[in-house]
Amino acid sequence: MTFTELARKEAAYYWEASFEHPFVQSLATGDLAPEIFRYYLLQDRYYLEHFSKLYSYIAEQTKDEEVQAQLRENAEHLKLGEMAIREEFFSELAIDEKEIQETPIAPTAYHYVSHMYRQLIDGTANTAFAGMLPCAWLYQEIGVRLIESGSPHPLYQRWIETYAGEDAAEGIKKERALLDRLYEESPKEEQQKMIDAFVISSKMEYAFWEMAAKLEKW
Repeated sequence: MTFTELARKEAAYYWEASFEHPFVQSLATGDLAPEIFRYYLLQDRYYLEHFSKLYSYIAEQTKDEEVQAQLRENAEHLKLGEMAIREEFFSELAIDEKEIQETPIAPTAYHYVSHMYRQLIDGTANTAFAGMLPCAWLYQEIGVRLIESGSPHPLYQRWIETYAGEDAAEGIKKERALLDRLYEESPKEEQQKMIDAFVISSKMEYAFWEMAAKLEKW
């Protein structure tokens, strides 16, 4: 089995739990409470800010030119796509800089970002890259699932559309192929750490929905 097949199998419980989470399901029905979506956006802003930086940091650490190019492309696409759409959401919901600064970072958002930096510092460029994949891949699959029914809520529908397109699918295909190659080229110990990084990130993805739904605080 390839890295992505093995990793996805190991993390299957948390992926299925994410697909069925009330936060995700309520996006499709349009019933998600506005205050919960707002809190999610505020925490996600912090997460995406560091996610973008991590793409660049990993690109600096790896010696693989193909991986460097892909990570830099990912960072640019994130800036022009997902982060730009989030800015539109913030504008429409009147989320200003004051609210951003006065909203504490939730424990789960903090721990998820810390986990990814930990991979970069204590692991390798490969383990760090592996820990980045669940976010984009899971969201892409959620988008594909939810787009079939869509959402009656215009804002939630745009959220779904962000991840359901062909561009997102193509990007995941390229990342998976790269990580599958890196896994094959890595020693056994590093292979297991790549799997571990992926699984932990998958657990944190599920925890992120929980964090938003519960308006988690320290």
